[in-house]
Amino acid sequence: MFMLAATVSLGRWQLSRAAQKEALQADIESQQTRPPLDQQAFLAMAQPGEVMHRPVRLRGLWLAPQTVYLDNRQMHGVPGFYVVTPFAIEGSQQTVMVQRGWIQRNFESRTQLQPVQTPAGLVEIEGRIEPPPSHLLELGKAPDPAAAGAESQGASPIRQNLDLEAFKAETKLPLRIDVSLQQTGAASEGLQRDWPAPAFGIEKHYGYAFQWFGLAALVTFLYVWFQIVAPFRRARRG
Repeated sequence: MFMLAATVSLGRWQLSRAAQKEALQADIESQQTRPPLDQQAFLAMAQPGEVMHRPVRLRGLWLAPQTVYLDNRQMHGVPGFYVVTPFAIEGSQQTVMVQRGWIQRNFESRTQLQPVQTPAGLVEIEGRIEPPPSHLLELGKAPDPAAAGAESQGASPIRQNLDLEAFKAETKLPLRIDVSLQQTGAASEGLQRDWPAPAFGIEKHYGYAFQWFGLAALVTFLYVWFQIVAPFRRARRG
């Protein structure tokens, strides 16, 4: 009976995990449909978690020389780069990293980047408030933010990952390290913006729950067969 209780408990736990992720997905979708946050509200934002994934509209300057190309990012299954550029917000001392879009990799020469147009002067952009760019598995030790400034000259714009704290020390920009922006809208400036939806793996939890409940059913069947049916049949034959 211990095995039955354990398998049923594990199945219910997988269902609860699926429900939690469904609630998180619904919260993200709700935030994405809210009206855009204005610039003053963004500048005064102290708790990013409360407005994460919400649209925002900002005005400022692109700092094109500090553009970074994050390698091994895919869009529609095609490998390429996420183009990330610092954006200096007008009338403030804040700069935020903007994931502007995606470009395809040159398969003959990895370091030959497709052209990206970066408008000069004051521009207005729309995007979603998102966590800093996700990190991919990387061999070797992560750079020490305190020593990053020494490597600022000649640093390659193509990188596997981007640590905002290290990048802030490297560039000496007044950079926010708690959030980034993911620019939205139609393809433009040589960039595609069909951002993939967050992968929650909800179906995986339902699959695991089905397996655990199936095992519980098997345990129940075996228990009934060997403890009730088989003794009864032996008694009848006797």
